[in-house]
Amino acid sequence: MRHTISRRKFVSIGAAILATSASNPRSLLSAENEGAPAVLDHILLGCTDLATGINFVEKHTGVRAAFGGVHPGRGTRNALLSLGEKHYLEIIALDPLQSDAPDHYGVAKLIEPRLVGWAAHPGDLNSFAARLRDAGIDFDGPNPGSRKRPDGRLLQWNTLNLKNDHDGLLPFFIEWSAGTVHPSADAPAGCKIVGFELAAPNDAEIRRLCALLNLDVTVAHAEKPQLRARIAGSKSKTLELSS
Repeated sequence: MRHTISRRKFVSIGAAILATSASNPRSLLSAENEGAPAVLDHILLGCTDLATGINFVEKHTGVRAAFGGVHPGRGTRNALLSLGEKHYLEIIALDPLQSDAPDHYGVAKLIEPRLVGWAAHPGDLNSFAARLRDAGIDFDGPNPGSRKRPDGRLLQWNTLNLKNDHDGLLPFFIEWSAGTVHPSADAPAGCKIVGFELAAPNDAEIRRLCALLNLDVTVAHAEKPQLRARIAGSKSKTLELSS
């Protein structure tokens, strides 16, 4: 995972203030990558402790995420931050009150916050499932999910998971239930996702699968599978994240 400090960097299109990592001053994202895929619903930033994750994001964006709630039976709780219309960041960490639950995202082993997955919204999940079935792609779902917010309101959704997500590069798919307010609408604002891509050694194959799944996402070549995201925060702060 790469995080950054403020530093002025000149690019061919003019001066821009980017955040850069002390160990890797060059952006991980492809030079041509700007904006976020329309299909992207949210990205998941994993950490062992939720307060640590919230403080980390606030330090590098200037915006503090709000506690979202817990995931009963999944061993996690979260905090949310809007990244623009229909996009948000989910900081996900272990829930100390669910110590016996499985660690679905492997957050217990993380040394520092890092991306652990992403979600896409393909529209009607039943229709999407039918398309996957016709294409011979194995999946599980759609399955219902829910979470109660601190204000007592219940968020409900359905998800579909691919049996093979290619080392976490491919997303899970989500459809929010009617009447549920999308988290990006009322989570703390002030940030925007300005870059997102996948990277893999077998980039041609991942690109083919993304086209098959109607994922409008950039796929770059890299030595290892990796999710990469860039978030613009307040006061020209920029946070770069990777898996």
